[in-house]
Amino acid sequence: MEYYLINHFHITMKLNSKNMSKNKIFNIPNALSAYRIVAIPFIIWTIVTGEKRLFITLLSINLITDILDGLIARTFKLETEFGARLDSIADIGTYLMAFSGMIVLESDFVKEHQFVFMLLILLFISYEIVSLIKFKRTPSLHLYSSKTVGYIQGIFIFTYFLFGYNSWYFYFMITCSYLAYIEALTIIFLIPKLRSNVKGIYFIIKEHKKII
Repeated sequence: MEYYLINHFHITMKLNSKNMSKNKIFNIPNALSAYRIVAIPFIIWTIVTGEKRLFITLLSINLITDILDGLIARTFKLETEFGARLDSIADIGTYLMAFSGMIVLESDFVKEHQFVFMLLILLFISYEIVSLIKFKRTPSLHLYSSKTVGYIQGIFIFTYFLFGYNSWYFYFMITCSYLAYIEALTIIFLIPKLRSNVKGIYFIIKEHKKII
């Protein structure tokens, strides 16, 4: 009888562990991140065919779901390593689609500001490459600055396609983007081990002081 109860307990624990793992993977934030990845081929199609209105519509939905998945994950304590990586893949895909759309659909504007865009892309790529070299995988830091800049960039692209070019907001967006990417790159150099949800360089320095 005792053996049966112990065996039953172990089986129950294993089942509960499997259910917990499934719940960590199959939840609303991860579903929203997965949607953003699935939407990428459709966004590519809008770029290739020159469907500007559909491009900005699909891109806007991606940006909205990006806001929602993070908000839901934090509110209901659904933040996981898997979710952070999935969200990062979706973010990179959306980012690349946004700039690809600008380059293809608004080539004259990009050529006019080519140095600014080249530096922006260089900083972004450097951050990814340094992480790959140092940690053998792409980062999923989820910095506050990166998230904020993502929204700022999204607003710029959305308003640009709907209302036209606004110079002060463009340079505001570019400045914020440079600072965010420099912060991310600095953190990649500083941290000994790659992890998710780092928040910002202030928190890294605070952690370092506690250790000392």
